[in-house]
Amino acid sequence: MATETQPRLKITYATLRADNEQLHREYEAGLAEAKTLLDGHHRNWVDGTERDGQGEFTVRSPIDRDIVLGHFATGTRQDVKDAIAAARRAQPAWFALGWEKRLEILKRAAELISRRQMVYGGLMAIEVGKNRLEALGEVEEAADLIRYYSKTAEDNRFYEHPMDSLGDAAVHTRSILRPHGVFAVISPFNFPMALAAGPSGAALMAGNTVVFKPSSAAPISGVKLVEAYREAGIPDGVINLVMGPGETVGAELRENPGIDGIVFTGSYAVGMDLFRTFSKDFPKPTIVEMGGKNPAVVSRKADLEEAAEGILRSAFGFGGQKCSANSRVYVEKPVHDELIRLLVEKTEAITIGDPLLRENWLGPIVDQRAVDRHQQAVGEARRDGRVFVGGERLSDRGMDRGFYVEPTVVGDLPADHRLFRDELFAPFTAVHAVDSFDEAIRLANDSVYGLTAGVYSEDTSEVQKFLDTVEAGVLYVNRRAGATTGAWPGVQAFGGWKGSGSTGKAGLSMYYVAQFLREQSHTVVD
Repeated sequence: MATETQPRLKITYATLRADNEQLHREYEAGLAEAKTLLDGHHRNWVDGTERDGQGEFTVRSPIDRDIVLGHFATGTRQDVKDAIAAARRAQPAWFALGWEKRLEILKRAAELISRRQMVYGGLMAIEVGKNRLEALGEVEEAADLIRYYSKTAEDNRFYEHPMDSLGDAAVHTRSILRPHGVFAVISPFNFPMALAAGPSGAALMAGNTVVFKPSSAAPISGVKLVEAYREAGIPDGVINLVMGPGETVGAELRENPGIDGIVFTGSYAVGMDLFRTFSKDFPKPTIVEMGGKNPAVVSRKADLEEAAEGILRSAFGFGGQKCSANSRVYVEKPVHDELIRLLVEKTEAITIGDPLLRENWLGPIVDQRAVDRHQQAVGEARRDGRVFVGGERLSDRGMDRGFYVEPTVVGDLPADHRLFRDELFAPFTAVHAVDSFDEAIRLANDSVYGLTAGVYSEDTSEVQKFLDTVEAGVLYVNRRAGATTGAWPGVQAFGGWKGSGSTGKAGLSMYYVAQFLREQSHTVVD
């Protein structure tokens, strides 16, 4: 049984310091327990029963390839078909349970996640290489997503509202929202618990049932989430877990007509393909979040110390492997050199290494392909512009056994260069000097993406222009804790415009749960 000590300090992505010694003692205890859970065998979960797949796939830690996270059942198309059939059978009774009872069960799951924050955080750090603040923050976000979405549903009496009449007292009308049926949830490696708990929790509280496929690069957080759901009392068939590759498990989820809606978080290319192909005979909910190429705009009237700190935290936090990472910066020419000086100084001070150790802020990136993307980008920057700091792959102090690269700031590149357009998912940001604030806004908007954006300026008219004209779903102003990152449930809505999202409604907000429901009008005559 995991340690169930209630955390005493709420860790979020905006947490700047972690000097609470009790927090570190509890984390170290949780990490020690997490290490005892490594190298185990994990099966799929279909209709309340564990089942083997077609063999197993082994996952190793990006921190050190000698660390085996575990062995996971490789699901087949038949496993997915069986899970969908189980979910469809279970859905009527799950809906009939009533929304109050569903929320009661889900809030129990949220409490279990919070109580196990230290163990789950330790596992996640080993799984994907997050430092302790990032890992603990994500575990608590997973729990808070379920709590906040429950609150929004309660505040709306679960979306049942009386409507007006035309004067006939015998006629009663109302608008209600009803579930679609069975949802597929496909989660990414970079937020393996939060971006599974958020959509699955919303789908479940809405009265849908779920077939869940975690990222094959980070499946153990998904396994633990499903365990929490099961222990909280979610009935058999209501949540089903099928692990395995996208070309089989993912493809069956996309193609099977028994799936009524789908949630996917990942790349633009895969998300757009899913968006175009998922619906066949009639439109189905297709909730896809497809990343970003997020700009920060730095005015000549900015607090440059504040700007440099915010850019660094958003560009390099978790190795830039966030869809909200600050991967491009537009700065007015009079302050360009000073901003670069501060960025170089702060970047050189970053402690890099095993993220399980308290002293290291930056750990590895996820795999060799990520390293190759980073190194290719560095090569292009050296060829076409300039590398101000970083750029190397690291191999000292045991880092040769993992996937460690230096955080990198580049510049002196053409504004239309690929490095200002393509999402890299690595600790890499490109800086471009502009002649005016208006030019910075224009370049910030010149992207297929529109997820997050930040501005640094002490001029209120510039700030208002940014808020009025930037084409992104999540905006930050003068934020030291992160230029473009750090949203939290109920605090910042998180959703993209343009090629960053499909629905125009954000996660972490009061509109999210309604996306898993469809409206129905009732007119009843006495």
